[in-house]
Amino acid sequence: MEKIIEESKQGNSLVLEHKLENTKKLYIESYGCAMNFSDSEIVASILSDGGYNTTSVLEEADLVLVNTCSIRDKAEQTIRKRLEKYNAVKRINPKMKVGVLGCMAERLKEKFLDEEKIVDLVVGPDAYKDLPNLLSDVEEGRDAINVILSKEETYGDISPVRLMSNGITALVSITRGCDNMCTFCVVPFTRGRERSREPQSIMNEIQDLWSKGFKEITLLGQNVDSYLWYGGGLKKDFINATDMQKATAVDFDQLLEMVAVGFPKMRIRFSTSNPQDMHESILHVIAKYPNICKHIHLPVQSGSNRILKEMNRLHTREEYMTLIDKIRSIIPDGAISQDMISGFPTETEEDHQDTLSLMEYVKYNFGYMYSYSERPGTLAGRKMQDDVPETTKARRLQEIVDLQQKHAWLRSEEFIGKTVEVLIEKVSKKSTEEFSGRNSQSITVVFPKENYKIGDFVNVKIKSCTSGTLKGEAVGYSNMN
Repeated sequence: MEKIIEESKQGNSLVLEHKLENTKKLYIESYGCAMNFSDSEIVASILSDGGYNTTSVLEEADLVLVNTCSIRDKAEQTIRKRLEKYNAVKRINPKMKVGVLGCMAERLKEKFLDEEKIVDLVVGPDAYKDLPNLLSDVEEGRDAINVILSKEETYGDISPVRLMSNGITALVSITRGCDNMCTFCVVPFTRGRERSREPQSIMNEIQDLWSKGFKEITLLGQNVDSYLWYGGGLKKDFINATDMQKATAVDFDQLLEMVAVGFPKMRIRFSTSNPQDMHESILHVIAKYPNICKHIHLPVQSGSNRILKEMNRLHTREEYMTLIDKIRSIIPDGAISQDMISGFPTETEEDHQDTLSLMEYVKYNFGYMYSYSERPGTLAGRKMQDDVPETTKARRLQEIVDLQQKHAWLRSEEFIGKTVEVLIEKVSKKSTEEFSGRNSQSITVVFPKENYKIGDFVNVKIKSCTSGTLKGEAVGYSNMN
């Protein structure tokens, strides 16, 4: 699983429209990747039906939940500090209940409840529907824990509330779990094996979003390209499906086309991809439909074949480069972004140089780069010694970041003089006189407001850029309006 962690969103508390009949107050914070934020929307929906209104004031909450991430040690340390804060408030308000949700909950269940006694309930990613029962257990003085991983649960029957307050963009979860077993990743152990959501429930959710005025969706999953619906169950069991199930199965390129055709005026993104599952058929669907964004997030993690094998990545450097060539050929105006890890166990200077040379070959538009952080429970954590010195990791990471910055500038400059379609998402952070949105390639574009409004699709002629932002002037509405 490749987790994109947007630092600006970490710790956001979710506040929804209140129901008059609800009397209890819920404070919920989210950390980690987009999947966690999507899950918080599901939890809030379940608890809204259970009598809870959300609040942004921690001190007045009856129930405090933190949706957690186990992908990096920094994320876990942040959450532990938050739990200390919650418990300080709880000493003043002893009726408050504190719960941990998500990946970290599954991994540290006994530690949180029994050893450290810092929470009242622990709920894994597949057990959110059990929250009302678990809260009853807490009220009656019993341990409240459910971290059982499901073969079936996709929350396809839950209509999520929306974390995105702009009412323009939304996340739509289509798969859960992961089968890839990368040695650095804890996700298969915290979120279970891969299963896909029924296509019609996905289409119904998008229809609901369209009717509410949303203009862009992101199809979301730990490994979105390997989506496969054949009537329910784990993807790994598809081999045992009936001939009829196999004949009527829906895979990702078919789902993507269904959405593009069904909602021609809605912009479609997806995340995250794995190189071995990004088949050529998907690329042709992306190229065919103008409402599918021309951006592929394609994590590679390392440019060294030896390290890729140690990571149990299911692709080689050469296979990845061949895929890049296909993307460039089929989607010539497409943007490609990366995830990269520096300092994986046994990484040599030669391995690191292989990563830099791969980056030179691809010249990514942008990326998410980290130094290796050993995660307990992963195969690397159990079997490999974290033997690259921290100073070496830091230096190699900085070289990766510096090279990415150089490439980002090159890619941004390619847009100067071109006209791009932008969905206006918000007012620019730097000027209240400018709007900000993203183009099809997921690059931020800012331009003077004029008479446009949030939610409009606008054609913008690019005049200048930074490494991460394009600047221009609107030249009219696009045909997506």
